[in-house]
Amino acid sequence: MTDEAAGETFISHLVELRDRLVKAVIGVALVCIALLAWPGPAMIYDFLAAPMLASLPVGAKMIATGVSAPFLVPMKVTLVLALILSLPWVFYQAWAFIAPGLYAHEKRLVLPLVISSSLLFIAGVAFCYFFVFGRVFHFIANFAPTSIAVMPDIENYLDFVISMCLAFGATFEVPVVVVILVRMGIVSVEKLRSFRPYIIVGAFVIAAIVTPPDVVSQLALAVPMWLLFELGLLLAPVFVRVSRAPEEHA
Repeated sequence: MTDEAAGETFISHLVELRDRLVKAVIGVALVCIALLAWPGPAMIYDFLAAPMLASLPVGAKMIATGVSAPFLVPMKVTLVLALILSLPWVFYQAWAFIAPGLYAHEKRLVLPLVISSSLLFIAGVAFCYFFVFGRVFHFIANFAPTSIAVMPDIENYLDFVISMCLAFGATFEVPVVVVILVRMGIVSVEKLRSFRPYIIVGAFVIAAIVTPPDVVSQLALAVPMWLLFELGLLLAPVFVRVSRAPEEHA
């Protein structure tokens, strides 16, 4: 291949990457517009704040210390929710960009991984919201001295919620990471099984770092991380077998 042909190929890849990024952004924007129309930023934030409000005394509300916070915070929540709901579309664009360079047997692996990555991340966020938040906030509210009036600021609450959701969403990607490591030949399933005690300890260390200092939230992150690692060990041989090249079966 000549330098001129290589340059043209590189430029065509850049154009394709730009088009895929534009399509991904348009998809997120459309979902965001739909959420702005219904149910609206205010209702979305109220839904997000429900676990916190349920742990506060009856009639208590959250506070906004910034002048623009009552407007900006619900808008940020809506944008983050739009991005999460658009993950399947965003990951599809990434897959469509790399698909032409893959063999047929490799495509059989990539597409399931794209779909499972999207679903697992959303499942992690949902698990955090519906199972973890209520227990964590009740623990914090019950631990607070009676001389303290618990009135969370909406900006601090948003930062906390996003960090927790990202942590749980990333944690639920553990099976995908295991499958990729095994399929690429970086490590074998047997070797990963031998690492199990270290993985379990690492899960609790990570949970202690990224979650509040209470046993409930740490267990809620560490235990699923360990179980998802075990799930990855079960699924990895299946993905490897399905995605083998024809000559690898010989």
